[in-house]
Amino acid sequence: MEYKKIRTRKIYEEVTESLVEMIKRGDFHPGDKLDSVQQLAENFQVGRSAIREALSALRAMGLVEMRQGEGTYIKEFDPQLLTLPVNAAFLMKVDDVKNLLEVRKILEVGAAYTAARKRTDKDVESIEKILAEMEHIVGNEELGEKADFEFHMAIAKASKNTLLMSLMSNVSEMMVITMRETRRLWLYSEQTTWERLYQEHKLIFEAIKKQDGALAQQRMLDHLVEVENVLMKYLDIKEDR
Repeated sequence: MEYKKIRTRKIYEEVTESLVEMIKRGDFHPGDKLDSVQQLAENFQVGRSAIREALSALRAMGLVEMRQGEGTYIKEFDPQLLTLPVNAAFLMKVDDVKNLLEVRKILEVGAAYTAARKRTDKDVESIEKILAEMEHIVGNEELGEKADFEFHMAIAKASKNTLLMSLMSNVSEMMVITMRETRRLWLYSEQTTWERLYQEHKLIFEAIKKQDGALAQQRMLDHLVEVENVLMKYLDIKEDR
């Protein structure tokens, strides 16, 4: 009988750290082109999705750039990034995090308002189901981030705006990575954060269920501003920097 190896870390994280180590050793230099996703997947013996996530993480860290139609290249970067843990290095790209949060506020605050106006009973059931999952998976990082992402996408779906859903999908990869890393830094530094996160999502859901667009809009904004405030506080970065 063959047993599946239990992994305590995600595959993409291992790939990311391996690539960072190769850069540290000098295997790659600024300007070098990395192998294709397919070739890297074969080299590491992992799926292509893990490679894509790893490359996205490296891009967010400021180590690589992806050129349309050409491939992925090592960038000129701050050597300090190589002295930090991968998770911390990711969050050193503060401008990327800020930009994403701005995009989320632009898209999701409006989505919450529209979802409250257009949601169906089926939408309410779907969002409520995800919310129930969030309540019962306290302490499970992977399931928590999955439910968090699904909650926000379910609201976009409830808006009945296909263009909005498409725009959300376009930033979904960055959303997932950011949620994953910020929850890891945030949730384990504050014991009450799990409950606070759940309550913030519950308040948004209740406003949508009541079809109160203005309230749903305000509660979504409050939630995203809180996420932004906690991140900036953790990173010790002032708003006017």
